[in-house]
Amino acid sequence: MSMTPRERFLAALDRRPITGRVPHFELEVFLTMEALGRVHPLHRRFEQWDQMSGREKDLHRRDVADLYVAKLRRFGLAATIHHAPIDWSEEDIRLSVEHVRELDGWNHAVCIHGDATYSLPDGDGMMEFAVRMGEEPQGLKDEAQRMVDEALKRAARIARWGTVDALCLCSDYCFNDNPFLPPAAFDEFVTPYLSELIAGYREMGFHTIKHTDGNIMPILDSLVSANPHALHSLDPQGGVDIAEVKRRVGDRVCLIGNVHCGLLQSGTDEEVRESARHALRHGMPGGGYVFGTSNCIYTGMALDRYELMLEVWREEGNHPAGVA
Repeated sequence: MSMTPRERFLAALDRRPITGRVPHFELEVFLTMEALGRVHPLHRRFEQWDQMSGREKDLHRRDVADLYVAKLRRFGLAATIHHAPIDWSEEDIRLSVEHVRELDGWNHAVCIHGDATYSLPDGDGMMEFAVRMGEEPQGLKDEAQRMVDEALKRAARIARWGTVDALCLCSDYCFNDNPFLPPAAFDEFVTPYLSELIAGYREMGFHTIKHTDGNIMPILDSLVSANPHALHSLDPQGGVDIAEVKRRVGDRVCLIGNVHCGLLQSGTDEEVRESARHALRHGMPGGGYVFGTSNCIYTGMALDRYELMLEVWREEGNHPAGVA
């Protein structure tokens, strides 16, 4: 009996053997207007949400769910992150995720966001963070612990829904050159809390995907030590080569991504094809790989470049029987 896309996705995250086509996943595909003629949920704002009747709200929640299911099928995705409009409550999200399951029949995996660790500060916050590291390190650690505690409480509520497969941890840690913290400081202010967060999520039955752009190589071992099921996005613009990551940690964690987003925007067709081939060629051996870009299919990208990438995946992203 063949596996569903959801089953294949979760098997890849667990580094279990699968045959056939490598699962495909993106943090998001924002080109829903061009591809499906519909506004993406994160581009919607319901300024009169609180004035709507229960029936009106349910119609909107169902419409968002239907859009996610259409996107899964249109692009051959194995899983989606349910991004909710900004006006929605946790209960609205719960009901919309239930609608996804009703419409899709549990054929695809559903993820939601769930990070609670320090991320790369913006320009206004970088100096303040550096000062606090020197002058009040325990205060930063106490705050980090509070963030983890609150995230675990939220996850416990979500676990009771029974409809979410995975949590995507999307705090970015790295510039293209280096992490925003030196490895020793990262291991002091991030790694313990990331490890506790992931351990808690695993205990609740969730799969975990740790995302960060940029050059993760100086903190690669720390990221893997936190025990996520998968690492995303393996950013070539940050000098991350999937061949090296696969060699170093591919036996301990699933790898997701590595197709060069910048080339999808501005490269030649052949450069796009070669980036997709490189990711498949080095990610697939031994299993534990999910095909995707080094970030997401973002607003402004040409739809035909994404479709070109998918063409390579359909032609060349297939495990020989009995190999993966």
